[in-house]
Amino acid sequence: MKIEILGTGCPKCKQLTANAEAAVKELNIQAEIGKVTDIDKITDYGVMMTPALVVDGAVVSSGKLLNKDEIKKILLK
Repeated sequence: MKIEILGTGCPKCKQLTANAEAAVKELNIQAEIGKVTDIDKITDYGVMMTPALVVDGAVVSSGKLLNKDEIKKILLK
């Protein structure tokens, strides 16, 4: 599984990264978590508001800081 956090490095983006890492750890799943900070790459995903969460190439959330439990629900789908 590949998880990407789209954002320019703002506090919410950093918190979303931490929440995603915690969710992956609690679910005990293998996932590569990466950050995308390049505005052009972010807009290539069609994202206009950050932070955004991308799972396996699909944008699952944008413009919202998801908590750990919300991320866990998304990853279990």
